Amino acid sequence: MKKRSFVNYKHILSSTMAPPITIIAPAYNESLNIVENVRSLLSNHYANYTVIIVNDGSSDDSLEKLIAAYDLEKVNFIINEKIKTQPIRAGVFKSKNPAFEKLMVVDKENGGKADALNMGLNISKSKYVACIDVDCLLLQDALQKLIKPFLQNASSKTIAAGGVIRIANSCTIRDGELIDIKLPKSFLVRSQILEYLRAFLLGRMAWSRLNGLLVISGAFGILDKDIAIEVGGYDTNTVGEDMEIIVRMRRHMEEKNEKYRVSYIPDPLCWTEAPDSYKVFISQRNRWTRGTIETLKKHRKIGFNRNYGFFGLLSYPYWLIFERLAPIIETVGIIYFTILVILREVRWEYVLAFITLSYLFSMLFSILAILSEELTFNQYKKKGTGFKLILLSALEPIILHPFVLYAAIKGNYDYYFNKKKKWGTMIRKGLATS
Repeated sequence: MKKRSFVNYKHILSSTMAPPITIIAPAYNESLNIVENVRSLLSNHYANYTVIIVNDGSSDDSLEKLIAAYDLEKVNFIINEKIKTQPIRAGVFKSKNPAFEKLMVVDKENGGKADALNMGLNISKSKYVACIDVDCLLLQDALQKLIKPFLQNASSKTIAAGGVIRIANSCTIRDGELIDIKLPKSFLVRSQILEYLRAFLLGRMAWSRLNGLLVISGAFGILDKDIAIEVGGYDTNTVGEDMEIIVRMRRHMEEKNEKYRVSYIPDPLCWTEAPDSYKVFISQRNRWTRGTIETLKKHRKIGFNRNYGFFGLLSYPYWLIFERLAPIIETVGIIYFTILVILREVRWEYVLAFITLSYLFSMLFSILAILSEELTFNQYKKKGTGFKLILLSALEPIILHPFVLYAAIKGNYDYYFNKKKKWGTMIRKGLATS
């Protein structure tokens, strides 16, 4: 917070020297929110940006709604295909209305999110690309805050940057702008808010300081386009394309022996809809698990390899042990403990002490994240919210964690035994609007 106080974002906002940024937003059957979400992307307070909506073979009326809302017409556009993608379907569209001159819509055959992002990389003419989920709400000052790391590091090249993702369920949104922030009533959604606070305010902040980040959230992040294209763009054969491209870009820079950084901005920059049903939640976490397995397996050369420095000796081993193997270790431990109980080989005083210690540590970690939020950005200002989150920190390890563990184990099973390996669906109900 102190470091941020020295930056005048208005200078970045108003300067014609601000580096151009292209926002790439893949869309697949997003008819419910597409018009409002595009309006949000077009209302960004940044001097030099464009928006590319890649309609990835939607079977609903997303394209028709965009054409009607933004007065789009088909234009002739030559695409320099540096990365192979699925072909164009209906064409490339731009608005006849000068108010929407920053908007471009590309309609292509379905190829998945990674393929749609690669199409955006091919079309973009900017040095930097901001990849975002089209269903996300981007705050108006997000770009000038997230471009800062690319401008201030003279000793090393910033190749990617990400910011805090927050959960917008139950929040009030009007004309693409966040009006009122509310704590959702759903226990599942509230628990995910607590998860995001721990992950973004504590975990990723620490890894960024160590320059050890392996992932920039696919919901919103900025990449150096030249490096992204140089490494071949997004991998269409993985369900964890956001993590995989960061690892591949880092590996590329390490092998070139160039100084670089993957940065993180702790400001809440982007708000997204979280799963509010356990079925969709498990599907999402299943996919995250499979994406992690695929990325770590593909880049296993990095692990415990001193030629990759901190990246290979700490970042990769941490993700391997505490993200990849942790659910398996925990499940084996539960099975082993059950066998010990059956055989009556358990010293219960040690078991109770260990469980109590683990539980209290989990609560302490969550409370620390809540305290960090309260002392910094304090997005949840309504009276009693802090107490509700603290109460949640006591219930979450007991109620939500078993579902997280089940989803991770199912992800492992599906990766090795389910040949279909689907990306998984995220059913949108739409953010609250008024």
